[in-house]
Amino acid sequence: MADFRKEYLGNDVSVVVSDEHGFGTDAVLLADFVSPKRKENACDFGTGCGIIPMLWYRNGCAKHIWGVELQKQGYEQACESAKISEAEEKITFLNHDLRDVKSIFEHGTMDVVSMNPPYKAADSGIKSASQADLIARHEVECNLSDVASAAAHLLNFGGRLCMCNRPERLSDTIIAMKEAGIEPKRLRFVVKRPDTRPWLFLIEGKKGSKPYLNVEPMLIMYGDDGKLSEEVIKIYGEYKENIK
Repeated sequence: MADFRKEYLGNDVSVVVSDEHGFGTDAVLLADFVSPKRKENACDFGTGCGIIPMLWYRNGCAKHIWGVELQKQGYEQACESAKISEAEEKITFLNHDLRDVKSIFEHGTMDVVSMNPPYKAADSGIKSASQADLIARHEVECNLSDVASAAAHLLNFGGRLCMCNRPERLSDTIIAMKEAGIEPKRLRFVVKRPDTRPWLFLIEGKKGSKPYLNVEPMLIMYGDDGKLSEEVIKIYGEYKENIK
């Protein structure tokens, strides 16, 4: 654990990060966008260091939380995060491939599934130098269709799949959801400032739902004065000083 670092999230909850497995603003915004209800079972795919489950735990969300991570080091960090935050009774981390969730979860066992997926298609952009970055940023181990298909197995009828991604992947994300029987129902764009284009979107789909997409007001990171918006400050809570 010598290379691991502990970052405090507030409410006596911390997450263990490293150069290989950390997190960004997108994960924090996604965790808030999902916000599982207290009686719901929730699972985070590609959980990395466990940031999304740890934020849910900090916020008192979900009945029980699972995190699935393919890379061993990320899994070990997530387990350590749960241990030092005394969250092991509420959170279960699994070192497993999300494409094979049928071997570890029965059909329809989850109310909520989330994922902050690799943003770049396998054959696009400059490839990352490290294996950890390559897997996190490019669709080399899973793609959007894999995520939606795995989520469709886990979710009960009416269960929710929530993801974030770059705006240029919006159509790909919607197609993947619909092909898996998950209907996009809620969409929100994120902008740095009121006069800038979106750099991120947050989307929620429901399994077995009828078509109707609600586009919510944009989430604005900074006001014209350069200060953090009140909504973002609320999302980060005690951790707001670490916003990048």
